[in-house]
Amino acid sequence: MVRVLVYLAVFACLAFGAVWLADRPGEISVIWQGYRIDTSVAIGAIGVVLLAFLVLLAWAIIRFVFGLPSAFSLSSRARRRARGFEAVSRGMVAIGAGDPVAAGRYTGEARRFVPNEPLTLLLEAQTAQLTGNRAHAEAAFKAMLDRSETRVLGLRGLFVEAKRRGDMAAARAFADDAVRRSPSLAWANDALLDFHTNAGDWQAARTAVERRAALRLADKAEARRQRAVLLAAEALEARDKEPERALAAALEAVKLAPALTPAAALAGRMLAERGDVRKASKLLEAAWREAPHPDVAAAYLDVRLGDSALDRLNRAMTLSKLRPADPESVLVLAGAAIQAREFQKARDTLKPLLAGGASVRACLLMAELEEAEHGAAGRVREWLGRATRAPHDAAWVADGLVSDHWMPVSPITGRLDAFVWTVPPATLGSPPQALDDVLADLDDSTKLIEVKPESVTVVEPAAVVVSAPPKEEPKPAPAVPVEAKVEIKSEPAAKPEPEAQPAPVPKPAGATNSTASAAHGAVAREAVPPKPVIFPVPHAPDDPGPDEEPPGEPKKSGFRLFG
Repeated sequence: MVRVLVYLAVFACLAFGAVWLADRPGEISVIWQGYRIDTSVAIGAIGVVLLAFLVLLAWAIIRFVFGLPSAFSLSSRARRRARGFEAVSRGMVAIGAGDPVAAGRYTGEARRFVPNEPLTLLLEAQTAQLTGNRAHAEAAFKAMLDRSETRVLGLRGLFVEAKRRGDMAAARAFADDAVRRSPSLAWANDALLDFHTNAGDWQAARTAVERRAALRLADKAEARRQRAVLLAAEALEARDKEPERALAAALEAVKLAPALTPAAALAGRMLAERGDVRKASKLLEAAWREAPHPDVAAAYLDVRLGDSALDRLNRAMTLSKLRPADPESVLVLAGAAIQAREFQKARDTLKPLLAGGASVRACLLMAELEEAEHGAAGRVREWLGRATRAPHDAAWVADGLVSDHWMPVSPITGRLDAFVWTVPPATLGSPPQALDDVLADLDDSTKLIEVKPESVTVVEPAAVVVSAPPKEEPKPAPAVPVEAKVEIKSEPAAKPEPEAQPAPVPKPAGATNSTASAAHGAVAREAVPPKPVIFPVPHAPDDPGPDEEPPGEPKKSGFRLFG
């Protein structure tokens, strides 16, 4: 629309000029080199315009003729540049596809057509990395340091190469240089944070965290959590040497992250040691509301030294009221009840937890309860055996490593705040114990192992008719080993067919009665199956076991051994 208005304005001016000249007629006379030209003003104006157009046309032709060589040169450079950038583009695609042969070919083309371009240096370095030529890659990255637009890129490449060959000192120097040249680089700030945390320089690490937060390279919540972790690490390290600084750092860490268990437990214990029981109790109760943990519970129960077991039980009840549905509350309350010798309360407390599947700590508490209340060694061993098969409790886990104490940095990857209080992954799929098996000992009258008589089928041995032995009492023959096997039959034995009576053994001439008796006993052992041996189900030493059965009758429980 604007162009249309401009055209209309130009045409209006031309029309106005033509009308103005037509309204004012006149004559023009030109005398030059003996020639005289007489014409009107309008024709003279038109002649001047045509003359100017011809002059411009002649000038354009002259410029075109004299500019042909440079035009050809410029066109050639443009074509080479286009081919070079096309080679760079295809080389980057080949690197992304993992084709070192094509990447090397396109790198050669790019180096031939556009050797001084930054992208050519990048393509050359990445091709060298793809083919495993580390020396060539480092040379390419060092060449980038000579140009201002590629200097930071070269530092990044040299940093990566230094880490690959394990030269952490050089890698840290490259990261420092990159941060000095461009403070907003995320990779350089992250690298410096990792270097400081792995070296245990917690103050420098906090400075790096604050710089990342100021540059908006990290979320505010993440930065607060990292600062709290670093303060907790600093407090744990300075607890024995500088207790005042350690307490201040721990309190600040709790303020930044109330759910950080190590900081809360340390701050609570240090406040209790200073005699500030009220403040320590409030701090530990707030931490328990955020994240129940055994360390927080232990610090809360020990907040006042010299208290009785009943006082500790009352404090455990206070904790359990804050998080009544949490398993940690149940375990803490049960442990305190056992120490206070409130055994029935301990059983009532553990029963709902055991109904959902007993963990290792629950089984160990039950073993402690049985030993403290009854001194029942059998039941203690039973619960200890269950503990070896029970699912594990929560622990500090980081990068597949399970630790019994918290650490600010993962020893596997060096990552800050890597440890999480959770169930180890290897035990997440462990099936819980059967409900009846776990709850068996909550009732004192329940036996550890109970075999119902109707669950075992008694198999009577087949009758064998043997000839009457001689009147004299035979002497006991030496024992003959008999191979036996355990057999449990679920169906009643078929009635055996009558066997033929064995012929009496003739007494050889000159043989004594003892010799004859031994021979007769050997034949009897071959014909008569061995007497079944009954193995009763073992019971705990403190278990009275099943009622004694009348002699002469087979027992209704256990396994039978048949030859």
